[in-house]
Amino acid sequence: MTASDRDLVAALRAEVAAVDPARTCDRRAELAGLGPVLVTREAAVARLAVRLGGHADEAPAHGVRHRFVLPVPDFAWATSREHCRLAWLRGRFLAHGSLSLSTGRAHLEFTLPPDEAVELVARLEAVGMPASWRVRRGAGVVTWKSAETISSFLGRIGANASLLELQARSVARTLRGELNRVINAESANLARSVAAAGRQLDAIDVLDRDGRLDLQPRTVKAVAAARRDTPEASLSELAERLELHRSSVQRALDRIELLSLHDDDGIGIRSRSRPSGPRLGPDGGPRPVREAGGRGPSGRGVGRPRLA
Repeated sequence: MTASDRDLVAALRAEVAAVDPARTCDRRAELAGLGPVLVTREAAVARLAVRLGGHADEAPAHGVRHRFVLPVPDFAWATSREHCRLAWLRGRFLAHGSLSLSTGRAHLEFTLPPDEAVELVARLEAVGMPASWRVRRGAGVVTWKSAETISSFLGRIGANASLLELQARSVARTLRGELNRVINAESANLARSVAAAGRQLDAIDVLDRDGRLDLQPRTVKAVAAARRDTPEASLSELAERLELHRSSVQRALDRIELLSLHDDDGIGIRSRSRPSGPRLGPDGGPRPVREAGGRGPSGRGVGRPRLA
């Protein structure tokens, strides 16, 4: 996590630890959730332990900053009210929970003995917040990865201000990601448009040099002139300028590029190298001329029409 994310998580846990229930039953439930022994490095959680009647252990384990022994009240989950259950879950989170915001995604987990992990999963299911669990290095790990479930849990145990900040960051991160995707897409489209315009201008120069541009239909010549005048214009802008359909502009430019790649090949004008005069059939006589739109002597349709 970044330093900013760690600060947000610390502020969130401090806010949850600062919740001071007015009901005695809620205080007892939260104390039961914290457990008989509480080990923490957080000052806010240490103050909560003192407020609930815990006392510091004179021999802290493994050099931790705070280790408290807490009274163990009776707590019956099955007969407790909703507010008592949430207080117990708040204690579980402060004693055994951790929140990670790495890579822009929230991840909340509880690390408990395996038997307590099974109990916690069942109780979370009962309050409408199902979680998964597994055994990791001998400990039970109860996990949430759903941002919606994590937000619901944090809101219900009292982390309202920090939750708003967390949600605001999530929205900002989503918007930045979406903006980056849009910018990347626009940049790619612009690069393709620039490359296409360059090819089209080169093709227009080729046809202009060999005189074939003057032999093209009026629409093709108009599109070529417009492309030369406005190399940066998009197809839609060219179509609007010439009062044509966008598809007509696209076909004209495709034709220009295609003609520039071939001397003729049946695409544009006939090659001047072909002999003039009537074409001869297989028997040496004149080949029958097919009428436009009609059928030849064989009964087949006319061949593919050439581009005019």
